[in-house]
Amino acid sequence: MGIWDMLKQHAGAQLLELIEWLDDTNNTLVWRFPVFHQAITDNSKLVVREGQAAVFISEGRLSDVFGPGSYDLDTKNKAILSFFTSIAYNFNYPYKGDVYFVSTRQFTDNGWGTPNPIMMRDAEFGPVRIRAFGAYSYRITDPALFMKQIVGTDGLFTTDEINGQLKKKLVSMLADTIGKSKIPVLDLAANYMDLGETMADRINPKFSEMYGITLTDFTISNISLPESVEKAMDERSKMGVLGNLNAYTQLKSAEAIGTAAANPGLAGAGIGMGMGMGMGAQMGAQMAASQQGGQFNPHQGMTGPPSPAPPPPPPAGGAPYHYSGGAGGQQQLPLDQVVAKIQADPTGTHNVWQPGWAGWKSWKECAEVMAKMPPAPPPAPTSASYHYNGDAGQSEKTLAEVIAAVQASPSGTHHVWQNGWAAWKPAQEVAEIAAKLSSGPPPPPPM
Repeated sequence: MGIWDMLKQHAGAQLLELIEWLDDTNNTLVWRFPVFHQAITDNSKLVVREGQAAVFISEGRLSDVFGPGSYDLDTKNKAILSFFTSIAYNFNYPYKGDVYFVSTRQFTDNGWGTPNPIMMRDAEFGPVRIRAFGAYSYRITDPALFMKQIVGTDGLFTTDEINGQLKKKLVSMLADTIGKSKIPVLDLAANYMDLGETMADRINPKFSEMYGITLTDFTISNISLPESVEKAMDERSKMGVLGNLNAYTQLKSAEAIGTAAANPGLAGAGIGMGMGMGMGAQMGAQMAASQQGGQFNPHQGMTGPPSPAPPPPPPAGGAPYHYSGGAGGQQQLPLDQVVAKIQADPTGTHNVWQPGWAGWKSWKECAEVMAKMPPAPPPAPTSASYHYNGDAGQSEKTLAEVIAAVQASPSGTHHVWQNGWAAWKPAQEVAEIAAKLSSGPPPPPPM
């Protein structure tokens, strides 16, 4: 009886001649090749197409990964070595192995979005909430790690089973990226591409380490503000389009005059024109009065604006600063308290900001803060040194060393010189040295 006849008799298996995967789906990541009751022969062939990888699991452990290409499966391939080993033992134990095909192509157009608004601090609007959505693409770059960490023994693994987890990671990283970028809300639209590239660079090391996946593209389609904020921005834009309100009022008055003059009536076109002019003038006067703070009375004409109220007094210590530094985090403080915090921790980091500034400044860059800081003390005085020439040789000595040299040889020759002197002087004639020598050593203690 031949060896393969024995295989059929003992295992009831079919002989596999070609192992391949023809994927006609667009969402399958991993597919297990059906090897139940089938046997890989010494003449079997493995075909792995572009965009695929084949993973062999032998006796429950990952054995080998095959990239694109055609392979003759023989006993030199460790992935099936245990199978052929079983032949030598007359099939006392069956071969337990699986072949998985992993798709390594790109999976594109996967949508993402923020389920809840992201809170951020904007320099112009203050705290705001934003929503964002877009699309991302990814591919499996480490089939072995993906099988170990994600798939396990799942025979059919699709994108729906992992996209939810990837979206959560992406949205969390996006909130952190936007917060750290400190891009103003109105400038976010101009930075969609840069933010997308930054996202891919930051998330890819984590995806590769955790899942064996690489993010190939991250696209931000839109970042939107709450409806109430968008309406306020629309009103602001509308006022900008209208421009000069006086010119707008004059235009509307001229239109009203033309409409009234064209209106047929009993009094004719002249009466209509006069009514139109009166209505236009009244509208213009009312608009001008409202701008200047006065009131318009059709019988009395313009009345003067009320006496203006004095402005509120300036805050004590000047305009407050936004302060960041030390262990206190960010807070709003007057100038004197900012100076106090710097004096309490001179070596610490202290930054300040006020509305209108392009960004935070170090306290050393703020003239107002620097003006409040007390002047630094002058350097401590140093002992003057002398150029010495005498019994103790020639060298540069301090006052104490010169005194010691003179006291060691009172009858000897000792000359000194300092910068600015015209010539050398006897040490005993220098007032500072003479004063020290005349004081002499302290008297001995009483017996």
